[in-house]
Amino acid sequence: MSSLAGRRVLVTGAAGGLGPTVVAAASAAGARLVLVDVVQERLDALAADHGSAVESTHVVDLLDPDACIEFAAQVTATAPIDALWHLVGGWRGGVPLQEQSLDDWEWLHNLLVRTTVHVARAFAEPLQTSEQGRFAIISAKEAQAPTSKNAAYATAKAASEAVVLALANGFKGSTATANIVVVPAILTPAMREKNPDKDWGAFVPAEQIADALVYLSSPAGAKMNGQRIRLYSGGPS
Repeated sequence: MSSLAGRRVLVTGAAGGLGPTVVAAASAAGARLVLVDVVQERLDALAADHGSAVESTHVVDLLDPDACIEFAAQVTATAPIDALWHLVGGWRGGVPLQEQSLDDWEWLHNLLVRTTVHVARAFAEPLQTSEQGRFAIISAKEAQAPTSKNAAYATAKAASEAVVLALANGFKGSTATANIVVVPAILTPAMREKNPDKDWGAFVPAEQIADALVYLSSPAGAKMNGQRIRLYSGGPS
């Protein structure tokens, strides 16, 4: 695994399903961690697991654009953020397009699109002040291959990808990059522990996703910008 020694890595959704595995990988790679979530108690537990690697924890309403801008100014006042991994996510679906509640569409838009827009806007310029600014999100293959029963989710994921690709376009000519890690589904340690005998063949282990994020934020990933890094075989690129 490439080193992130000394780099400040900001993780949003740090205490969610994928977050703890990603935080552990960044900590092991030597990163200084700035963690964001919506519940302080969950952040406290995560910070206790990683000791001095966690520089600070923050509860931030990522649906509030002004709060995001204020947070970006606060957290970059003394040193740049070298990487931002936006892990806020969620899923609703399983029914045909014409049957899915419009409330689900709005919920997914808020969670997957608005938070990405607000974080990208707030940190676009700060990331370019770092010698190696990196921005990354996790997306799903449905964004490029929507189905009737995943229409709302696929639409929101596709929109969030467009935000990141636009950010990457704005980064051209600088040392900052923005990329997308694409998976069919995520297998977290908690899922594996709960159902150890289940066939998880179609899922990507959280550890592999974490490795991809570390790679993208390492010197080895410096030339990758505006890419969809697909962690599965077959299907749309």
